[in-house]
Amino acid sequence: MNVLIDLFITFFTIGAFSFGGGYAMLPLMKREIIEIHNWLTNAEFIDILAISEVTPGPIAINTATFLGYRISGLVGSIVATIGVVLPSFIIMGTIVYFLFKFEDSPYLDWFFIGIRPIVLGLIGAASISIAMDSFIDIKSILIAIVLFYLVSFRKTHPILAIILAGVAGTILY
Repeated sequence: MNVLIDLFITFFTIGAFSFGGGYAMLPLMKREIIEIHNWLTNAEFIDILAISEVTPGPIAINTATFLGYRISGLVGSIVATIGVVLPSFIIMGTIVYFLFKFEDSPYLDWFFIGIRPIVLGLIGAASISIAMDSFIDIKSILIAIVLFYLVSFRKTHPILAIILAGVAGTILY
């Protein structure tokens, strides 16, 4: 029962204090899951992120579901998933109420303008953190560079890029 409470509180905290979506949640997820609770190693965390990324749905919910299942089975996956989505429901309900009440306020506009750099910084920190753990040798760096080129400049579809990365990883490793 203690593990279920820990799962709920951990993912509720992640859901409540991470602004900007799934990628912005990654630094907090990594800290909570790896450094505080020692539920996963860095490599296992990256594996769960990879599975979460290729599975349909938001990365935060998928990660919570997979980790909850790994830690405590079906009940753990349900508890972790509810924990990560519940803050969004509470926060969005509150925001909608205040948006309608203060929709003409310049302070509200300033708030949204001010939060943009924070979200960008969180996403950047998550990208750098995952890159540091993912680039284990020159082959992994080359795969990343080629896929970045294909997606960014050749406009290759991201699903095809994921499949190509999987094939390249299987062949090279």
